[in-house]
Amino acid sequence: MAFENYPRVEAPKEPASRSNQKQSNLRGILTGILVVALMGTWGYIIWDKNNVRETIQQKENIIASTSTQRDELQKELEDATMRYDLLKTAHAKKDSTITAKDRDIAEKRGRIQALLSKVNASSEELKEARMLIASMNSDIESYKAQIEMLQGQKIQLTEEKAQVTMQRDIAQRKLDSTQNIVKQKEDIIDIGSTLHASNFSIIGIDVRGNGKEKVTSTAKKVDKLRISFDLDENMITQSGTKELYIIITDPDGKVVALDEQGSGRFTTRDGEEKVFTQRLEVNYIQNKRQTVSFDWKQESRFTTGDYKIEVYNNGFKVGESYRPLKKAGLFG
Repeated sequence: MAFENYPRVEAPKEPASRSNQKQSNLRGILTGILVVALMGTWGYIIWDKNNVRETIQQKENIIASTSTQRDELQKELEDATMRYDLLKTAHAKKDSTITAKDRDIAEKRGRIQALLSKVNASSEELKEARMLIASMNSDIESYKAQIEMLQGQKIQLTEEKAQVTMQRDIAQRKLDSTQNIVKQKEDIIDIGSTLHASNFSIIGIDVRGNGKEKVTSTAKKVDKLRISFDLDENMITQSGTKELYIIITDPDGKVVALDEQGSGRFTTRDGEEKVFTQRLEVNYIQNKRQTVSFDWKQESRFTTGDYKIEVYNNGFKVGESYRPLKKAGLFG
């Protein structure tokens, strides 16, 4: 291919002042763009910083609110615990129902304290704690109501017991009074049933060698005393065996007593203990006079002087008599 040489046409050159003006305009535009970008950057930084500060403030508000709620709930728990402990202290004796409620309250209190002890407790956990405190307060009110009911029952039982005790005491006093009256009547009957001895006969018996007996008042001749007396009629005394205690006192004032002949001791109604010479059992028939007779023989000789014979029945002395024995005569 053939090339043709054409004359080169050069573009006309701009003037130098015009070129400088363009560069200056370009620099201004770039500077404006940089300023705008810088301002935008600072704006973003300020906006972001404000957002961060607002977020931090929100979080701090949440933390402060959570802490306040936790403190309020802790205070409510302490108040509820104090009321509960006061109730328990004031009423130590409880029935099984209250004991079961004790366990429920203790479990709830433990769960509430565990939730409130968390440093970063969530709102859900605080909500649970609040619900549990409300439930615990309800349990405490129920606990209190049951205690008051039991107290009411206790007061009623105490009043009923006092009334029953008073009625018992009145009945006891009446019974005691009745028993005293009965005892008094029994004592009267007992005393009234005491037998009475009368018509004493005391003679000295001289037993001869052939067995014949002769009455004598000479002391050295008396071998035995024959004592007899009557038991008078008594309408109160019931028929049956009656005990009589015979006391024989010699002239020296000494009670004659021989163990081998049944002598012993008894107590009078005055509480005095006495030695008796002989005890007799008599089959007494109610309201009938009957004679009692027995012989008393002693180992030693009878002495001169008065022999005293006393008869006791039912603790009382019911009769007495004397038998004088004299010395032997000139020819005795």
